[in-house]
Amino acid sequence: MKLILIPALVLVIAAVPAAQGEIPPWIKEVAAFWASGEIDDAEFVAAIEYLIDAGVISVGDAEALSADSITIGFIPVEKADELTPKAEALALFLEERMPGIDVEIVVPTSYEAIIEGIRFGHIDAAFMDTGPAWITHSRTGAEVVLAEVVGGKINYQATAWVLADDDSVDTIEDTLGKRVAFTSITGSSGFVRPVGGLVSSGAISIPGDDIVALEMALSDSFEEHTFAGGYKAALELLLGGKVDVAFGSDIAPAKYLDEQDRARVKAAAISGAVPSHAFVVGPDVTESEEKALVSALIELNREEYNHILRDLYGAEALLPTTTAMHVGDFGSNIDRLAGLDALMLDK
Repeated sequence: MKLILIPALVLVIAAVPAAQGEIPPWIKEVAAFWASGEIDDAEFVAAIEYLIDAGVISVGDAEALSADSITIGFIPVEKADELTPKAEALALFLEERMPGIDVEIVVPTSYEAIIEGIRFGHIDAAFMDTGPAWITHSRTGAEVVLAEVVGGKINYQATAWVLADDDSVDTIEDTLGKRVAFTSITGSSGFVRPVGGLVSSGAISIPGDDIVALEMALSDSFEEHTFAGGYKAALELLLGGKVDVAFGSDIAPAKYLDEQDRARVKAAAISGAVPSHAFVVGPDVTESEEKALVSALIELNREEYNHILRDLYGAEALLPTTTAMHVGDFGSNIDRLAGLDALMLDK
């Protein structure tokens, strides 16, 4: 039976991350190297197997859930009616693999509803962007157990784009004092990663602990700054000469620009990796329930079921992981940006 991506991992184990031990630094390095394509799948799988042997990732066959229902939240969207049928298809799939369990879905318009639901036990698990996943972990003790694989990777690179003939930007620090376009104030690659890094290095100082202070710091650090509303919009401002730098992802020009415009821009600096969407399990979910749920979700990596996963958010596969391995230091960028967590929950 053919599997989509990482077949060695999916065939051999149905792994459920459980924070039972320390993750050695070399494991984190291996994960980063694998995500960036510097090592092959075999080396990465060997690292995962080490974590299994060490008890950091527990392995087992799906066990019967002690509950008679489970509620899963989904990434908030303005038009819930468009996502709901896709979420319902996943619910039906899970019910087939967990007989006797009623799978309920929640498609909210904000992350606050998911986090409060997990906190009070009304929502058991959820698909989330990395930023809100980190906030959920910090506030409720929920853990990341699966990461989405997109384009063969579990992350993408936050990149500063400039015009092809601009040689004035070699590092993220070189963007200071320039006219810049961010994607949005909650954008992971288009704001959180680059600005969080600048705050961490001391290049930007935030004179307070709220969103007003953050906005003041931006005004003091850049000649002009704007929130374009997305990757394409930021790049269009760059191409139109309205800004000197457009922040976004490493694949944004390839996805949103035609060949002629792609030739007019270049990647000037990379501020770091941004983890892919995560699947989070709440603290009230038992170990046996977690194992059964994650084992069922991993079945979506099989060719005959993979369309259900792809229809949701375009992911190719789900990879077992932990909060520490997947989110890593990205969460600290959110913590450094005053008032940002509240904005993320409202988006």
